[in-house]
Amino acid sequence: MKHTFSIILFLFFLLINFSVHSFPIPKNKKAAFDVIRKNKIIGEHEILFSENNGNLIIETNIDIEVKILFIKAYEFFHKSKEIWQDGSFIKIDGYSDFEDEREYFIKGEVKDGFLFASGMDGELELDKNLIPSNFWNIDVMYQDYIFDTQKGIVRKLDVKEAGKELITINKKKINCTKFILNATRHPKDKDLFPEYTLWYSKNKELMKFQFKSTLDDKIIKIIRTE
Repeated sequence: MKHTFSIILFLFFLLINFSVHSFPIPKNKKAAFDVIRKNKIIGEHEILFSENNGNLIIETNIDIEVKILFIKAYEFFHKSKEIWQDGSFIKIDGYSDFEDEREYFIKGEVKDGFLFASGMDGELELDKNLIPSNFWNIDVMYQDYIFDTQKGIVRKLDVKEAGKELITINKKKINCTKFILNATRHPKDKDLFPEYTLWYSKNKELMKFQFKSTLDDKIIKIIRTE
């Protein structure tokens, strides 16, 4: 009886800690994806979830390398750490390293009613209700503007829901809601912001997304592995 009560108490506190977030938390606190180009894995994308003093910590790591005829043609590295409190985004630290030696150190923190951020455009004072462009969070699909975590800027979104689609992930058929996402180009962007297609399961978990590479127009697929 005591053991049963302990389990119930643990589940109760788990619900208190994580049910305030509209996006799901995987049971193993990790979502991993393979990055695929021309049926070859060229990198990995992982999202880690943890808790600290009642805050939700979301860490994103992306590492991509493309070789053409054994010569490195493209590479990209990104890492970021988001902090959420009571269902609201409050802080981010990030770093992005693009293929042409562009590097961006991203910072953002909500205080005094604003999101104070820095990145490609220097110091910015932004709307405190902006959320990071972490596609794990399905709420991104319902925003007019987002905070780009790779460059530290604001982008205007145009998102359309494209119906239901049955996709195969890890040999399992999953019924998903499909979205098409476009975002505005920034004057300092090297290329147009690519159009993304994203698939979310019934419980709002991101299962797959893809976009067309600006390098060679090949489709880059990011597919859930765990």
